[in-house]
Amino acid sequence: MIVAKGKKLSEFEPGGKAGADVVEAMLGPTGNLRAPTIRSGKTVLVGFNEDAFAESLL
Repeated sequence: MIVAKGKKLSEFEPGGKAGADVVEAMLGPTGNLRAPTIRSGKTVLVGFNEDAFAESLL
């Protein structure tokens, strides 16, 4: 899972239930899931970062 908050990227490895740090990273300031959220194969992209999208989707 790759989570983008502005220019900051956080990567989380899968493994059981999502911890509080993963959930906190995925949620925006309003408490909703950051947009866009895309699943590409086994990778989940949350939030927008042009470099992460280009690397993961191409």
